This record gives sequence, structure tokens and C-alpha cells, in this order.
Amino acid sequence: MTTTQTPKFDDLEIGAIVAKADLTVTREDLVRYAGASVDLNPIHFNDAAAAHAGLSGVLAHGMLTAALALQPVVDWIGDPTAVVSYETRFTRPVVVDQVNGAELSISAKVARLDAEERTARIDITVTCEEQKVLGKTQAHITFSA
Repeated sequence: MTTTQTPKFDDLEIGAIVAKADLTVTREDLVRYAGASVDLNPIHFNDAAAAHAGLSGVLAHGMLTAALALQPVVDWIGDPTAVVSYETRFTRPVVVDQVNGAELSISAKVARLDAEERTARIDITVTCEEQKVLGKTQAHITFSA
């Protein structure tokens, strides 16, 4: 249930899907991110460098993948300051094809609710080519009264 209205804590249910997104990461995205983050490791944009490092192709930056995973949750909640913590583990690299890019599928669901604190833990699943690329990805959201 992706919505444009600000979600309310009392309307949340454990297990409910609150955000979904499918997106393509391109080589151009990697070059832009490399420049913005100053992570200029050539395995993120140069096929020869990636092959020399023993990789199967150019890889998306892990932090870019993590940021893309959180964005649908931020869009759903409508307030980035409501995200009080975010964590993930990098479990599989995202290989970005020179022509087709890499397709990411992101799904976020309510995993835990704390009525006293008015917080929710949102578990995020990110897959590429039907394989999880991030693990234990969780955003902790706080709701105002």
C-alpha cells in the first residue's frame, strides 16, 4: 500500500507492505554517485578494472544500493526525519550491465510495532535477478502523537 497521505501509527498492521519499488540502476547512475560520494574506485564504472579485480562485472556501490532501498520508505512516510535508524548488510554484489543496467526490486513491510514508543520497524527486502542483495535491512520509524 503505497500512499501519498502521511501514514498514521494506529493504521499500521504487522506484515503489511507499506512501500514497493522497481528501478533500474545504470552505469550513468554509478558515475554520478562516484562523483558525488568521491568513491572513485574504478570497479564501479570500468569493465577492465572490474575484470582485473576478479569480478563478474562493474558493481553498484553498496551505499548507493542501501540508499535506493531506503528511498521508498522515506517516500511512504513523507518525512525523512521520521527515520531514526537504518541498518543493512551487504550480502551480494549488484552487477550493472553496460547496456541494460541492473533491475532492483524493493519491498518494505511492517515487522514490529511499539505502541508505547509509537515506533515501527520496517523490514526492507531488495533483490536483483531474484536474489537478495541486502540482508537484515531495517528502518526504524518514529511517529508523532
